[in-house]
Amino acid sequence: MSDVTSTRKSATEKYCVECGALINIKAEICPKCGVRQAVAGSSRSRVGAALFAFFLGGFGVHKFYLGQVKWGLAYLLFCWTLIPAIVAFIEAILYLTMSDEAFAAKYH
Repeated sequence: MSDVTSTRKSATEKYCVECGALINIKAEICPKCGVRQAVAGSSRSRVGAALFAFFLGGFGVHKFYLGQVKWGLAYLLFCWTLIPAIVAFIEAILYLTMSDEAFAAKYH
């Protein structure tokens, strides 16, 4: 019975997304399997960023969504040139082809 209670998750632990081992809630990488853990509390999604980039990318909305305010302002400043719209279209494609892990590592 003591083995069962020792494997229960406490308030300061979480399960690894890959191997399921109990790890510290603040751990970025699982010490058992070495897989990077998702950042808790971040609600930015890859598909959401891609949709913003596709439909409103010329105004830099996707950059503001991803927390890149300086880039968002640059897109907004140059939106009249249509260059940000072209770049945002390419970024939308990149976001959609990027894996969830790569997106989380880069933007969370």
